[in-house]
Amino acid sequence: MLKINNLNVTTLKGRELISDFSFVLNDGEHIALIGEEGNGKSTLLKIIAGEDVSDYVNFSGRITADETVGYLRQQIDPAWNQRTVLQFLSHPETDGYGLYEHYADLLSALNTVGLNSDILERRIATLSGGEKVKMALAELLYHRYGILLLDEPTNDLDLQTIIWLEDFITGCERAILFISHDETLLENCAEGIIHIEQLKRKTEPHVTVAHQPYRQYAEERLHNIERTNAISRKENAAFRAQMEKYRRIYQRVQHEQAAVSRQDPHAAMMLKRKMHAVKSLGRRMEEKKENLTQKYEPEEAIEIYFPDIDLNPSKVILDLSLPELKAGDKLLAENVALHVRGEDKLCIIGRNGSGKSTLMRIIREKLAEKQELKVGYMPQKYEEVMDYDLTPTQFLNPEKLKDTNSLVNSYLGALKFTTEEMGRPISGLSEGQKCKLLLLKLIVERCQVLLLDEPTRNLSPLSSPQVRQMLIEYKGCIIAVSHDRKFINEVANRVCLLEDGQLKSLQQ
Repeated sequence: MLKINNLNVTTLKGRELISDFSFVLNDGEHIALIGEEGNGKSTLLKIIAGEDVSDYVNFSGRITADETVGYLRQQIDPAWNQRTVLQFLSHPETDGYGLYEHYADLLSALNTVGLNSDILERRIATLSGGEKVKMALAELLYHRYGILLLDEPTNDLDLQTIIWLEDFITGCERAILFISHDETLLENCAEGIIHIEQLKRKTEPHVTVAHQPYRQYAEERLHNIERTNAISRKENAAFRAQMEKYRRIYQRVQHEQAAVSRQDPHAAMMLKRKMHAVKSLGRRMEEKKENLTQKYEPEEAIEIYFPDIDLNPSKVILDLSLPELKAGDKLLAENVALHVRGEDKLCIIGRNGSGKSTLMRIIREKLAEKQELKVGYMPQKYEEVMDYDLTPTQFLNPEKLKDTNSLVNSYLGALKFTTEEMGRPISGLSEGQKCKLLLLKLIVERCQVLLLDEPTRNLSPLSSPQVRQMLIEYKGCIIAVSHDRKFINEVANRVCLLEDGQLKSLQQ
């Protein structure tokens, strides 16, 4: 059991991330931690794990656990890259060759996560993303931690490994607190939700604890938001009508006071009393205004849309034929053929290392030759197309056009960027904000073709549905790589599988 009592977390600049948070994680529970990027999810896991966070936050409160706590980080420290899996598994803080007496336990942990002993002598730098996650999970099992903290374990995993991870979580008897952006994994694995939010333009922290499955939580939350906003619209419309009536009364009495003769003191006195009553009514109206139901603006709201795109649905966008697909000297696939038209929303899937990103780079080079097409690109590594020293406004409007600047600031506001975030370097933004910024770039430039490499990987599970809807309604052509099952099923009208050295078209 893990207990958190009255936890407060504040950035060194004084912004509250978490306020007076208390929670109990019971034995065997699997609870998901969700929220927009930058709201403190990973920081909370680090605090629970006992990591040093003093260089960027202050915190107070009490955390107790009656079991040992194991922590799976988003990334393995690069300092371990040249060490072996055996060294990592045996004891991450040492060179780790002193525990051969527990070799049977080591093999058992490997077997549980689907690895065999052949991997023990391999250097960590040679492992795939999925192998690294499995190795890190094996380390947690080998050391028999009773409570597991998993920070974005689906990062860099292919679809097959994500499905494996779901089975691991659902079958695990230990208590698990995990962060994930994968909606399907959340739906299949989370028995409860902790939702960390920053409301009112990131000035008010709020934490919701819901002991219910993720889909039920998301649907009930959306219903409550819609109901609250309907009440707010009704109350505000009635209030505006009352205020208009009040203003007419005030102006009439004011006019009568200005017109009353000095020779009629009785009438002047009556009007003075009347004005006093009108002003009292005005004060009551102001008090009523403060008690009106406020519109709820969730921070994940994305109030932007792709403009209409002038692209013939039957236009040939790409006609690619590759005898060989190579990464350096490594042959990844042969006889790769891909024909794409303007109406296509194509998703390329496959295991990690099969050559999907390599293929996307080649597609990008081919499309760059078509001067008549406006092509937008979102890579996995945003720094390929973003200068992190620029501010969001500079990135979206490099020519500093006045009209474009007003539009850009309006768009950024719709994405819940604060004035401070609009004016500081992109390097200070969260990965989710960088992703939204790149999407906005595609909108501002009115791209006709979108090349998207894992477009939803850094979006919160509450932002992703809105981005998917934007892409569903987009009138241009999409060529994407994704392991996101929601994206594949909802956005794509064509799916190709890159596997065993072949690119195969799947029924969609």
